[in-house]
Amino acid sequence: MAKHINWNIFFKNTMLKLLVIVIITVDFVFFFDKANLFKVLINKPLKWVVLLFIYSIFSVYPQELIFRTFYFSRYDALFQNKKVFLFINAVVFSLAHLFFRNALVIILTFLGGLLFAFTYKKTKSTLLVTIEHAIYGCWLFTVGMGDMLGFPS
Repeated sequence: MAKHINWNIFFKNTMLKLLVIVIITVDFVFFFDKANLFKVLINKPLKWVVLLFIYSIFSVYPQELIFRTFYFSRYDALFQNKKVFLFINAVVFSLAHLFFRNALVIILTFLGGLLFAFTYKKTKSTLLVTIEHAIYGCWLFTVGMGDMLGFPS
C-alpha cells in the first residue's frame, strides 16, 4: 500500500462530495423518476451487489487507467495551462460515453470527469481515483438512476 496516501483526508473529502451527490441525486430521482428510487436495491439486492462489483472492477478500473493514469502521463507535458488540461480530460472522458446516446450520461460523466481529474492531479493515485469513481458510480445505481443512464437495473 502506498505510504504517501493520506486515507483520512481522502475519505473525508470523498464522503463530503458524496453527501452533496446523495442530496442532489435523491431529489432528482424523487422528482423525475420516483418509481425507481432505490428500486434495484430494494427489489433485487443480489443483482445490485453483483452489478456494483462488476461495474467497479470491469468498468471503473479500466476507465481510470485510460482516462487518468495514461492520459496524465501521456499528455500533461503538452499543456501549459493545467486548468485547460483538466477540462479537456473531463471532455474526453465524457465523449467516451457517447455510445449511451444519453444527454444525462454526458453531463454526469463530464462532472465526474472533473472530480476524478482533480483527485488524480492532487493524489497521482490510480487507486484513490478508482475508489472515488466506484463510490460515486455505485451510488447512482443505488439511488435508482440505472434506467435513466441506460444501465441494467
